[in-house]
Amino acid sequence: MTNRSRESLQSDTKLRILDAAERLFARDGFHRTSIKRLASEAKVNLAAVNYHFGSKMTLIEKVVERRWRPINQQRIERLEAIRANAVLKDTGLLVRECLRAFIEPAFTSDMLTREKRCFLALAAHAFSEPDAAIRTIFINQFKAPFKLLFEVLHDALPDLAEDALFWRLHFAIGAMTHCMRLCSAGLPSSEISQPGNDLGTVKDMLLDFITSGMRAPCPGEEKQ
Repeated sequence: MTNRSRESLQSDTKLRILDAAERLFARDGFHRTSIKRLASEAKVNLAAVNYHFGSKMTLIEKVVERRWRPINQQRIERLEAIRANAVLKDTGLLVRECLRAFIEPAFTSDMLTREKRCFLALAAHAFSEPDAAIRTIFINQFKAPFKLLFEVLHDALPDLAEDALFWRLHFAIGAMTHCMRLCSAGLPSSEISQPGNDLGTVKDMLLDFITSGMRAPCPGEEKQ
């Protein structure tokens, strides 16, 4: 076997392990998925899992990183472009564009695909399972884009206290994540009224909602 053939085989094996791990982690959770079951699903031996990843925790990290890295790279690029763009003078527009740069890369038209559903299930498992190490893996993926978003919004909203901005960003991420979960399962219907039933409309309503919350006066300010 040539070196190129060997590298191709190893790459294919590694990809099969990652795909199988993502499916099983999403369906059964991280702790209930054994390496033995995972190897069987990927049609590889146990030694192959060890060879490519070393440990189950490393495998979890690589599964998460594979999905988040391109999303976060887009977020960082768009936020840096906004910060460098001196044309955006209007505070309302700047806040909305910053939030759009963070939301849109994850809030895409492929949310109904199996891969995106798996990923949303992985995130749900990460924050529901009592394992700080797994939660830390997910949180670490957010650090760089979250820090940049905080910095850009702090410049756009200089009168907003840092602790208020911090909490409002967490509220915004919570709203975004909940909306993504709903949309990944199919846009919900309403007995009260007929909401917009396309992804673009829902995304715009989410941006309107979060932007208004981000720019709202702090308690007591409206009385001054």
